[in-house]
Amino acid sequence: MKHMHYTEIEEEIPAEEGVKDTTIRWLISEKDGAENFAMRVFVIQPGGYTPHHTHDWEHEIFMLEGDLILRSGDDKKPFKPGEFAFIKPNELHQMRNESDKEARVMCLVPYKK
Repeated sequence: MKHMHYTEIEEEIPAEEGVKDTTIRWLISEKDGAENFAMRVFVIQPGGYTPHHTHDWEHEIFMLEGDLILRSGDDKKPFKPGEFAFIKPNELHQMRNESDKEARVMCLVPYKK
């Protein structure tokens, strides 16, 4: 069993183009023996964002702390602590921090098969 505090995992800068002032921690991944899903925490600084992008897999996100704007195509909605979202495969999406405080989001993704 892996059991630890999320801050014990090293923060990384995502490699994707179109990322600004965002870090990721891979809490659970293939390195841990997880065969189906990865669990990650993103920290998005004020003015930061993830890419406005699509991919072939679904993912689920849960807002832990702060306030974000969740984009789906051209649609923009506030994303607040305690809220979650399901992003379908090939759905255009982005998380943007337009507030003056850091935001933290948990994200679960399947491994690409």
